[in-house]
Amino acid sequence: MNEERKIEIEELSEAPPAPPKARVDDVEDEAARPRDYLAGFLQPSPAVTPGEVGGDLYERVIDALKEIYDPEIPVNIYDLGLIYGVDISDDAHVTVTMTLTTPNCPVAESMPGEIELRVGSVPGVGLADVNLVWDPPWDPQKMSDEAKLELGML
Repeated sequence: MNEERKIEIEELSEAPPAPPKARVDDVEDEAARPRDYLAGFLQPSPAVTPGEVGGDLYERVIDALKEIYDPEIPVNIYDLGLIYGVDISDDAHVTVTMTLTTPNCPVAESMPGEIELRVGSVPGVGLADVNLVWDPPWDPQKMSDEAKLELGML
């Protein structure tokens, strides 16, 4: 039990030979090799038209909407969940579908006009329309997490 264990170190005069590497060109028939499931993973995504989600014009319209704030709540109308949709036609006609927090909102008459002006001033937008809808009604669940955090709801 009291025997001391010794660690022996063996020194090599030459480096050990490297193991052989697998080569793709060893396959004789290219068609026999299974296709790589990640082949197109890093390929660039197909071109997005400017009016589609993720397109340049669409993102500029969303940025313009994020500059408009509700006068009673210190959150922009996009994060507040008042914007239900942004549709951009091929000729750059933008239609914004939105609601307000309540039908009795004091800015019910002025807010759609302000949105038309702001969206219409985005470079590349031909014409801007606002559709004010009440169905589905707005509720606090439509707010983004950033808006809920700003209002102390998270």
